[in-house]
Amino acid sequence: MALRRGGANNDACVTFLQGLSKLLIKRSLNLSGHATSLALEPEFWVVLERMAGSRSLAALIGEIDEARAGQPLASACRVAALHWSQGSAAH
Repeated sequence: MALRRGGANNDACVTFLQGLSKLLIKRSLNLSGHATSLALEPEFWVVLERMAGSRSLAALIGEIDEARAGQPLASACRVAALHWSQGSAAH
């Protein structure tokens, strides 16, 4: 199914994408002296907070940021949360 500009399919796609953005929670962080914001689904924020433990969330995300090797930060955070939760489930 091809999307045509201005067609019903395009309108449905835009509506779907707008709905997705409402599912994201955006937080502001300071990483390596630079202010940035990160938008993730609430479930990922819960896992990241558990991962952080006694550290600050910014410290954890800073570590993820340093190790991401060009991957988008949001994607790197989701992957880190997934790996951590899979490791926790194994115990």
